[in-house]
Amino acid sequence: LLLGVLLWAPWWALHGAPLTELSGDQDFQLFLQRNLEFTRKIRGDVAALQRVVCDTFQLCKEEELQLVRQDLDIAQALLEQCHRRTFQAETCFSQIRVGLRIYHGSLATIRDLLPGHAGLVETLQLDMANLSSNIQQQMEDLGLATVTYPTENQDPLPTFSSHFHHQVGGFFILANFQRFLETAYRALRHLASL
Repeated sequence: LLLGVLLWAPWWALHGAPLTELSGDQDFQLFLQRNLEFTRKIRGDVAALQRVVCDTFQLCKEEELQLVRQDLDIAQALLEQCHRRTFQAETCFSQIRVGLRIYHGSLATIRDLLPGHAGLVETLQLDMANLSSNIQQQMEDLGLATVTYPTENQDPLPTFSSHFHHQVGGFFILANFQRFLETAYRALRHLASL
């Protein structure tokens, strides 16, 4: 719910925090343009999986599933640092990387739910790992503090009491991830416009 509120936060607030030390850096602008495209591709792959969940399980509308959602323990990555008036690239990039790590692990649930689409899920996980690496490399190039995460996923996967809960859980993992990607995309686009 908090993420939904944050997604509708006015983006004009970010204009109050210019990052002049980054705005003229051609390498940084190239990084932003490439990773905007990369994020757009990942969003398209997540949307494709959302369509499969909708077509396969007839789970298409979030508002119809809110009661079931209350019984599920679905991880949700937040990007509040990418919305603040005191926007800082370092904290926003760090939150994007944490979120990518959370959703990378959560996608194992989708792979189990849609074994016929395991290839797309694995491609998506690889793309997410590459995007996270790109961000980490750029942060290092800019001299920003970075955290390196272990390659093994340390976060436990959600457990579901029934197959239906697994289906609904998969639906919400993808819906949350899509909102996360939209926010990350907006933050990268904002940086590119400075």
